[in-house]
Amino acid sequence: MKEKQIATIKRILTYIRQYRFWVAASLLLAVVTVATTLYAPILIGNGVDLIVEKGLVDFDGLLVILEKVAVVIAITGLSQWLMNHINNKITYRVVKDIRTRAFDRLEELPLKYVDSHRHGDIISRIIADIDQFSEGLLMGFTQLFTGVMTILGTLGFMLSVNPFITLVVVLLTPISLFVAAFIAKRTFSMFTLQSKTRGELTALVDEMLGNQKVVQAFGQEEEAQKRFEEINGRLKDCSLKAIFFSSITNPSTRFVNGLVYAAVGVAGAFAAVRGALSVGQLSVFLSYANQYTKPFNEISGVVTELQNAIASAARVFELIDEEAVTPDEPDARELTQAEGQVELEHVYFSYDPQVKLIEDLNLAVKPGQRIAIVGPTGCGKSTVINLLMRFYDVDTGTIRVDGTDVRAITRKSLRRNYGMVLQETWLKSGTIRENIAYGKPDATEEEIIAAAKKSHAHSFIRRMPQGYDTVISEDGGNLSQGQKQLLCITRVMLCLPPMLILDEATSSIDTRTEIKIQEAFARMMEGRTSFIVAHRLSTIKEADRILVMRDGRIIEQGTHTELLEKGGFYAELYNSQFAPV
Repeated sequence: MKEKQIATIKRILTYIRQYRFWVAASLLLAVVTVATTLYAPILIGNGVDLIVEKGLVDFDGLLVILEKVAVVIAITGLSQWLMNHINNKITYRVVKDIRTRAFDRLEELPLKYVDSHRHGDIISRIIADIDQFSEGLLMGFTQLFTGVMTILGTLGFMLSVNPFITLVVVLLTPISLFVAAFIAKRTFSMFTLQSKTRGELTALVDEMLGNQKVVQAFGQEEEAQKRFEEINGRLKDCSLKAIFFSSITNPSTRFVNGLVYAAVGVAGAFAAVRGALSVGQLSVFLSYANQYTKPFNEISGVVTELQNAIASAARVFELIDEEAVTPDEPDARELTQAEGQVELEHVYFSYDPQVKLIEDLNLAVKPGQRIAIVGPTGCGKSTVINLLMRFYDVDTGTIRVDGTDVRAITRKSLRRNYGMVLQETWLKSGTIRENIAYGKPDATEEEIIAAAKKSHAHSFIRRMPQGYDTVISEDGGNLSQGQKQLLCITRVMLCLPPMLILDEATSSIDTRTEIKIQEAFARMMEGRTSFIVAHRLSTIKEADRILVMRDGRIIEQGTHTELLEKGGFYAELYNSQFAPV
């Protein structure tokens, strides 16, 4: 665990290093703040020595000292304000850099990572954990520098006045160090568990919020509540343990503070009686005793917060360190305007090595052909689409586009040549216009409206409160499923790439609208290589070739008529949908 902490701290320092100028400025201001803070008691002690007894007060000397104290206080206040401002600047720039890197890595991660991890936990790492880290880092900058310098500066000033009393203070110092070390050892693992459990809770809330209709439809509210209470209970327990140890910091260090203050008071009183100290110098020592012990109290609190910050940062770095998707080959070519020739040769693929899926898949598609893929659930239809788009790479075998292995083509250019409409719709928060133009941001108003008319979305968009400027919520929550799917279809019709993938693209659309959209699809697919995944076999009768998949293999292929005449598996599927009852 200690090695993990050290490694995390080193990572944090690499992000801070680029702001070393500001760190140096903060350190310089910390020195000024500490120096002026420690100089003030000396001035006050000198002033006390000018007040001998009634009638023997050097008012002129006191006035000069008070003027100096005012200047010192002003310098202290200004330097402390500037130091805090710089510390804020360093902290939130570092936090911005780490959060940006974490989000960039999220965009670079392969889909298998996103598919295999709870989305709420990923969100928690990028948002909540980095917020926890920022709080600890800010406390570290604000209090750690000044605390350490105050301790060193106070010892230096006390040593210059009376070495014996300074020795008493130094001998009591290890007690504070022991308290800080005791707390630090026990809090890191607890704060790590707290961060992990918080991520688990965020994942559950995200899951329930995104599927609330399903939860209510199946009457699972109580079960969801039980799951929430169980995780929330664990979060409470680990949080209380972490807070318990962090909460003993203050009283423990205050106890040590009291010991040091009492020891200085007693030793200083004896020294004053012997004439080794003046009354003013004794007041200086008592003031220094307070200033010396106060940073230990603050540093112990900072150590606790830093434990939390390091634990949170470690979770973020785990995300950043995840293996990114295999980068494009250095000499990978840009696919500009694909002709649409696609070949799959001896392709093998499975999500889990223990569970076979696609085995020895072979397919040759000519430019402009419409290929329909049908088969029972789990046979690998959508997996073929994932492989064509390079969301996943094949385990063995080759996929070529226009004669070039897709691994020798940049992912971005490959995907730009595909237009994809999935059964699962996705829309971003923004206007309807922005969602339609998502793949073509420079599209004109006329192009957007023309695409909407082709997809038969124009009529319902026009009825919206602000038409194309209507703002829709996250994932189009204020639209029906059919309307969301129409917008996704419109988005592809606007781009019109040379190859199309339609995965149950009309599954949520009424029959009347579906007939119209099928006509639009037919026009759109003319001259374009198209892959159509469908369960409703009525939508693929016009396909040039129908691939019938089962257990990851193509068991039949041909036109609709040819496959019906064979009387095989396709004929069984078709008759099960259309045979008279």
